[in-house]
Amino acid sequence: MKPRTLRLRMMLLFCAVVGVLLAASYLAFWVLLTREVRTQINRQLLETARPVVADLSADVTEQDVNQLDLPGEYFELLDGAGRVLQHSKNIQGQLDLEEVSLTARERVFGTATDSQGRSLYLAVVPFSQAGQGRFLAVAIPTQGTNRVLDRFGRVALFLWPLSLLLTAAVSSWYVGRSLAPLAALREHAALMARKVTHREGFWSPLPVASAHDELGLLAETFNKLLQGVDSALRQLRQFVTDASHELRTPLAILQGETELVLSKPRSTEEYRKALEALDGELQKLKRIVEGLFTLSMADAGQLRLAREPLYLNEVLGAACALVGPRARARNIAIVQDFGKQDITYLGDEAFLGELFLIFLDNAIKYSPAGSHVRVTLNTADHSIRVRFEDQGIGIASEHLPHIFERFYRAAPSANGESQSGGLGLAIAQAIARAQGGSIECQSTPGAGSIFTVTLPFDSSAAEAASFQENRVP
Repeated sequence: MKPRTLRLRMMLLFCAVVGVLLAASYLAFWVLLTREVRTQINRQLLETARPVVADLSADVTEQDVNQLDLPGEYFELLDGAGRVLQHSKNIQGQLDLEEVSLTARERVFGTATDSQGRSLYLAVVPFSQAGQGRFLAVAIPTQGTNRVLDRFGRVALFLWPLSLLLTAAVSSWYVGRSLAPLAALREHAALMARKVTHREGFWSPLPVASAHDELGLLAETFNKLLQGVDSALRQLRQFVTDASHELRTPLAILQGETELVLSKPRSTEEYRKALEALDGELQKLKRIVEGLFTLSMADAGQLRLAREPLYLNEVLGAACALVGPRARARNIAIVQDFGKQDITYLGDEAFLGELFLIFLDNAIKYSPAGSHVRVTLNTADHSIRVRFEDQGIGIASEHLPHIFERFYRAAPSANGESQSGGLGLAIAQAIARAQGGSIECQSTPGAGSIFTVTLPFDSSAAEAASFQENRVP
């Protein structure tokens, strides 16, 4: 059995609801029409009976009713016991009033039949004649009224299925038009699946017929989602390409050095130099692999940083001491301005040290000999700011938006040193974000760069006081 489509289910539901509403509306209208017709007939019967009752109440001869012969109107005069005293000429026999309950004080409306079996609408009006209770029965045929009601019923029975057919046609057209964006979404999904299979471009925008209804908003949402997925896939492919390129060079050097050493016997000094070269390349591979691991953990939201009380000025001072020999070897001075007051912080000492080393290493790498690197630590606006200012080659404005991308290099180093794989600033940004901070860069080509790390000052006064008391001199 073929499953019902959403379009068919919506159309059937719409037709069922409309059909029930139409049937209820026709039935209610028919009941109201019937009631209104009966009300008008009763009013007509009373209007017909009023002058006759007035004449009978004033005249005691009781001969008036026998003289009445009005087309389509029938009269009977009854005594207080319900016996027929007179009737109009157009009545053959007498009216059947067995189903009518006579009361001396209230008018009674109902139906009756004549001697020929014809159905009549009836009104019985009580009145007094010469001190005696009398009833005047007035009747008219029901044939014309029933014909009108029957005609309305036939018209309603004809219009009901016709209305359902029109509703089905309109709902089918409208539902199909409303679901067109979903069909376009399905076609685009199939197209994108084929593109991914054939390694073609991934994303193409969905058409938005109306940006203000639910389906238009859905299409726009999918466009944003697919655009983000496409961007992520492109970045992933570019990342794999760049990572392969970065790993290829040291692996090629390792293979070349190994083949060269094994090609013939070497002296001890030659073996030592070869091993030093191999060790240098292995260190590069290690840094690249560790950087990729750190970034993958950050991307997965699993970069867990400890929250331990520490002094940032000590961590920053230790990082400056580590790069001191390299700076002195290139005649670069590291100027430290940490202030006189220790700054307490809750964070991960190892990752913060790595964060500071990245900026110090880049400042030394891209600064000319004889320059200086200024490192500043201070607090402002409930945050901690660590500033690294160098006098290096600077970064052009077109490169600034991309410097935190993985494997992106804005410029070669000033001393010709090999780069660290283009992951340093990306790792620094991941660590800063994991600590709840941010990084800003200001740079002028030929004048130098300023990197500012902003960390939230989240340690309470009690924690800081406890840390100060427990600090070992």
